[in-house]
Amino acid sequence: MTGYWNNTAATLETLRDGWLRTGDMGYFDERHNVYLVDRKKDMIISGGENIYSLEVEQALAEHVAVAQVAVIGVPDEKWGESVRAIIVTKPGAKVSEDELSNHCVNMIASYKRPRSYAFATELPAMPSGKIDKKALRELYGKN
Repeated sequence: MTGYWNNTAATLETLRDGWLRTGDMGYFDERHNVYLVDRKKDMIISGGENIYSLEVEQALAEHVAVAQVAVIGVPDEKWGESVRAIIVTKPGAKVSEDELSNHCVNMIASYKRPRSYAFATELPAMPSGKIDKKALRELYGKN
């Protein structure tokens, strides 16, 4: 890759010192397998703890009533950021915030659980089909 077409700022941010900096975060296990855990820009920092949005989304997605889910960080006076989940339910399904919170109790640590929820009929998507987290932050990112 030599750069972004007509976008010098993005090129300078992404291509540095001969490396392509994707913003993906991951780790290697003892067998040298690579695991991607999140995008750096989607990580939520709450009370000094790193919360990977993908982990929270995977836990919530296992609920029988959830069709789609995305989580974002929202400003929090005490913790810096807190987790907000945006939920799209399956047709005809109903679920409460309490049900979703209880669902997560044995799946993720308490500091990773959403402190607030929003319900939507659909999640904004980019042309690639991926959920548009930037649009979600604009729509749901205020307290």
